[in-house]
Amino acid sequence: MSVVLKKTILARLVVVAGLSALMVTTSMTSVTPAYANGPASVADLAAGLLDAVVNISTSQTIDGQDGGELVPVPDMPDGAPFKDLFDEFFKNQGKGGGNKGNNGGTDGAEGGNNSHTVQSLGSGFVIDAAEGIIVTNNHVIADADEITINFTDGKKLKATLVGKDAKTDLAVLKVDASKHKLTAVKFGDSDKARIGDWVMAIGNPFGLGGTVTVGIISARNRNIQSGPYDRFIQTDAAINKGNSGGPLFNMDGDVIGINSAIISPSGGSIGLGFSIPSELASGVVDQLRKYGEARRGWLGVRIQPITDDIAESMGMPNSDGVLIAGVIKGGPVTDGALIAGDVIKSFDGKPVKEPRDLTRMVGDAGVGKVVDLVVLRKGVEQTVKVTLGQLEDGDLTAPKDKPAPEKPVEKPVELKTLGMTLADITPDLRKQMGIADDVKGILITTVEPNSAAAEKRIEAGVVITEVAQEAVTTAQDFVARIAKLKSEGRKNALLMVSTKTGELSFLTLRIE
Repeated sequence: MSVVLKKTILARLVVVAGLSALMVTTSMTSVTPAYANGPASVADLAAGLLDAVVNISTSQTIDGQDGGELVPVPDMPDGAPFKDLFDEFFKNQGKGGGNKGNNGGTDGAEGGNNSHTVQSLGSGFVIDAAEGIIVTNNHVIADADEITINFTDGKKLKATLVGKDAKTDLAVLKVDASKHKLTAVKFGDSDKARIGDWVMAIGNPFGLGGTVTVGIISARNRNIQSGPYDRFIQTDAAINKGNSGGPLFNMDGDVIGINSAIISPSGGSIGLGFSIPSELASGVVDQLRKYGEARRGWLGVRIQPITDDIAESMGMPNSDGVLIAGVIKGGPVTDGALIAGDVIKSFDGKPVKEPRDLTRMVGDAGVGKVVDLVVLRKGVEQTVKVTLGQLEDGDLTAPKDKPAPEKPVEKPVELKTLGMTLADITPDLRKQMGIADDVKGILITTVEPNSAAAEKRIEAGVVITEVAQEAVTTAQDFVARIAKLKSEGRKNALLMVSTKTGELSFLTLRIE
């Protein structure tokens, strides 16, 4: 290659390299200002919302008589150090809540009850300016003797409780709207919110007053085990103590969540905040305003999840659905529409995959509503109609049964199988063990360590009522059913078991 050609090629390379460098520099230069400016300002949005968010302060008087006895006066000789201080302190025992300043400058009640006042702070927001309606968390105002609403302009109004619901941690308050001009916000549609959408939280962290934080929706439908209707919006917008009851806004200024909980080892925000979705909250708030309580549908059954073992034992292709473990006496489906062992696959046209799906759907449905349920009963899918009752706090458990009357002594028949000793339930054994009259089956009297039954944590005192969805009344019935399952090539047996009082559940037992 000639020297001239080499010089030409090198010159072209230099030009190309220079162009590349120029292109990179130009590209980086065009991107840098965007990063420097940050995301678009939310100042205008925040300015229009701040007046609707309020601080809530509560006070509660605690009676010292419930706490403990008076501290005995120490016997101190004259002239001892600090004797005058101790004498003054113990002289005031039983005269109220102690010296002023020990509890925020509030004296306790007279009469020797050592009562004192506890104060707490939270957040809330106005949803109806004309009526003076404010929404917050139940735990913000729980057990409060006095509730005060503090507005952004410094105005303070006393509030009354309209209604509260512990299951969803929601409460509705009311102030006299004629005494102050209120600004209201409205609920948005939390179902339309997507993971990654920007959100804004406004509240009263650590009592500092109206504070705005911004983040994104990190997750949806979170179950943090705080209640039966958990389906929280998770956000990384900073939420701290005092934010409880405050709103979570979308970028249209609509409330899509009510900030309620955080996960934090330090007590401060680490980006794990949880808000009650408006899709759940709005319906509960409407009921609290109308009735003073939340009125939920009730199916009247005990349910449990379907494990892979249970699904295999029932011949199901997967574990989707909810297994009915028992029907509560006096409930809305005691007519036989649903029975223990049924698998609920859908409710009112919506698929049911796990217990909390069904709990939410039934609770959200109207009291007295007639709904269609698709159930799997002994391998056959069918549709049944049920009319929902109203859930009461006492409806979650069945009433206790009276003990059986005394009957003649009869020795039970016992058999050993699968690591268990099984006994027929005679009248005498029923009385001796306190087994309710309507509990039918066979009693497990002992369980061998390291057996298949022990692995499933089966304990003595449990009653086996069904094997593979067929009733068993004697130990011989059980042995025959297990033998039949083995002959069919089954690896596990589905058992319905009962406590002595009749609370049912399902489990699988390895029979290989």
